[in-house]
Amino acid sequence: MDYVPDTSVIIDGRFTRFISKSKEKLRIIMAEAMIAEVEHQANQGRSTGTAALDELEKIRRIADEKSIVIEFVGQRPTQWQKLNGHNGEIDNMIRDLAVDYGATLITGDVVQERLAKLKKVPVLYLPGDIDIDVNFEEFFDENTMSVHIKEDNFVKQKNGVPGQVVVVKTKKKVNAEKIRKMVDNIIKRARNEPDSFIEIDWEGVTVVQLGKFRIVITKPPFSNGYEITAVRPLNKKDLEYYEIPEAILSDITSGSSGVLVGGSPGAGKSTLVQAIADYLNASGKIVKTMERPRDLQVDRDITQYTAIENSMEKTGDILLLVRNDYTIFDEMRITSDFKVFSDLRLAGVGMIGVVHATKPIDAIHRFIGRIELGLIPQVVDTILFVNDGRISQYLKVNHTVKVPFGMTQEDLARPVIQIRDALTMVELYEIYTFGEQIVVVPVGEEDRRSVAPKIDIETVRDRIVGYLGSDDVGVENAGRGRVKVTVPHQLRPKLIGKRGSRIDEIERKLGVHIDVVSTEESAHQEVALEIKNRIIYLHTGIPNRLVNIFADDMMILQGRTSSKGIIRIKIDSETGINVERALKSQRALTFNLAE
Repeated sequence: MDYVPDTSVIIDGRFTRFISKSKEKLRIIMAEAMIAEVEHQANQGRSTGTAALDELEKIRRIADEKSIVIEFVGQRPTQWQKLNGHNGEIDNMIRDLAVDYGATLITGDVVQERLAKLKKVPVLYLPGDIDIDVNFEEFFDENTMSVHIKEDNFVKQKNGVPGQVVVVKTKKKVNAEKIRKMVDNIIKRARNEPDSFIEIDWEGVTVVQLGKFRIVITKPPFSNGYEITAVRPLNKKDLEYYEIPEAILSDITSGSSGVLVGGSPGAGKSTLVQAIADYLNASGKIVKTMERPRDLQVDRDITQYTAIENSMEKTGDILLLVRNDYTIFDEMRITSDFKVFSDLRLAGVGMIGVVHATKPIDAIHRFIGRIELGLIPQVVDTILFVNDGRISQYLKVNHTVKVPFGMTQEDLARPVIQIRDALTMVELYEIYTFGEQIVVVPVGEEDRRSVAPKIDIETVRDRIVGYLGSDDVGVENAGRGRVKVTVPHQLRPKLIGKRGSRIDEIERKLGVHIDVVSTEESAHQEVALEIKNRIIYLHTGIPNRLVNIFADDMMILQGRTSSKGIIRIKIDSETGINVERALKSQRALTFNLAE
């Protein structure tokens, strides 16, 4: 029996298994066009080409053992045919060869099979069924986030969750032969297993999505040896886990928002956007994602898109046609990504983008110079900064015309982008043009106090008493245009209203920002402070609770305590600088419980 295999059954080992099990007297006709395609891929350093070469060597060994005849025939493809191989020119040459030799074409490609039948070419389709004898999953346990395998080195694991990650060096060492087998198996499985695909295959690097695993394979010349990095989402969180304030959640889900989720690698950004995507989807919104590679673990009815012909711009064009409500743009890095995000946002699509950032302000820095400065507040209105698996800071972005901070002359007024803390509405940064330069200026504490509006406490109290029908109301000035309203716990829901609607209405009418706390939670308690190894430890004695930390009467941070009642802050972080500044000015640190 004469067989002509195409590239699809060579790469993933299907043809190798077929001839090893066959008891017929075979003649294998290898198309030079197929060999040229494998050679081209291997010379480019692509894993598919390397895997195919390994399989061809196995086929030769089996043929020698079983006295199977192998002939290499046909013409090598022309340059034009090579360039159009992805359009079917190589496959057509292999089909023609099967016709010329009266042989049976063997393929694992459904399109190739259908075209062969259409042209009445004898064809045998081999389904994918891979026997796995070397498996990277053996290095994972229930606590493992990622596995790092490098040839002739001990395997390393990252165990834990964001903020509590421990690197473990195992006692298992992987030699060069075994890691190459692992790579071959990963490539084969990616072509056959459901929810699996090869996302990127460049010279020296291959990115594979294998079910829930994102796998990066590197090899020479890109790296100095074979290496496999396999990452999986360890736990999936509901949005309730993040305890996002109602006002901010309402902004995110309003349908007309541009949200940036920033944080360092491994901080938990993807886990957060997955929770947001699932929440929006469950709320009846049409949600799509843009990812390169596609590795978000979202609900099945959320469609995940990648780059079309290596272009996110083309993907953005398609998204404008599918009429979705929200787009999750994961891992924005290059200038074109930010332009696509901006175009979709300006077209009215709710956008949630993920960026790497070491500080919250760095998320906005990514847009400066990539789009017009005046467009930034229209494109981005909310920033969520993730640290250690939690949202550590909320920022709001708005646009105004004013004299920038630090300047005094009225004729220096200009358009200014203001970055504020979304919880306290304290202005943190101003962005504007100065000459030909774009500057980002931190706003000083003294300036924040000077611009805070005056508040008539009695007017606020009278209005709230009128809403509640009870005079058991305490109102005090919290500084910077805010008041703190203390009411009995049972009256708090009535004052806030459904999804914060009533308190929003009161704030608009009075022109102030109102923090509502229950009588039971309003009492301030002293914070014990310790500084060690450039870490600030705030001891509250209250475990596993969300608390507000104050310097005198000014709230400087909100955070969740550990099981020992401690909040840890890096001294050189933005929050740490604020705490250190409060200590130097000899302000007392206190806390109360947040809702």
